[in-house]
Amino acid sequence: MTPHTAMVLAAGLGTRMKPLTDDRPKALVQVSGRVLVDHVLDRLVAAGVRRAVVNVHSFADLLEAHVRRRADIEIVISDERAQLMETGGGVRQARPLLGNDPIIVCNIDSVWEEPYGSALARLAEGFDSTRMGARLMLAAMNAQLGYDGDGDFFMDEAGVLSFRDALPHTPWAYMGAQIIDPRIVDEEPLKPFSFTRVWRRLAREGRLHGAPLGGYWMHVGDPDARSEAEARLASAAPSP
Repeated sequence: MTPHTAMVLAAGLGTRMKPLTDDRPKALVQVSGRVLVDHVLDRLVAAGVRRAVVNVHSFADLLEAHVRRRADIEIVISDERAQLMETGGGVRQARPLLGNDPIIVCNIDSVWEEPYGSALARLAEGFDSTRMGARLMLAAMNAQLGYDGDGDFFMDEAGVLSFRDALPHTPWAYMGAQIIDPRIVDEEPLKPFSFTRVWRRLAREGRLHGAPLGGYWMHVGDPDARSEAEARLASAAPSP
């Protein structure tokens, strides 16, 4: 069953996306005629999610006004105007809004193709909170654009993840979507921190799992990647 609630991490400064973020948040940058936050919300709605907690910081009023226009999903704002909390701190600050059931957490700068149906629904279907604290959606390194790293994780046959650390490369990159038991952040302090800190604790406990996206991932992190993503989406679009 797909979770009822998701969190969309939309509060980043969008520094690498300048000049497109000179007058708007990164979440409102358009890719193929649709802003990034709507690409993510569309995927959540298609997966059956009915409620999204969206954090805001840069150009917060613009972003809040935009997402509140959606009629197909309930929007709840987690306000980070006073302090940007980063990925882990953002979830920790929003904790009172998230409940105790599993939730999907999505970054704002990922667009992806779904040749096998909803990837988020498949991610959620395989989540078992008795064995897992988080299950991350991973993109194959040969099926992505815009990501310039050497991969993030190794994944064994059971889906258990380990970090690349000092090794030169891995087959899998985290593509910005995960399902978590929100209680995994309860012991964290209420201050800015990266979610990677939580993942490392879960990895030590054997509770960090992954699942393949099964499609093509576009990491829209800067203007060049945005142009590349638009070109790919245009080439994949059906002819009129």
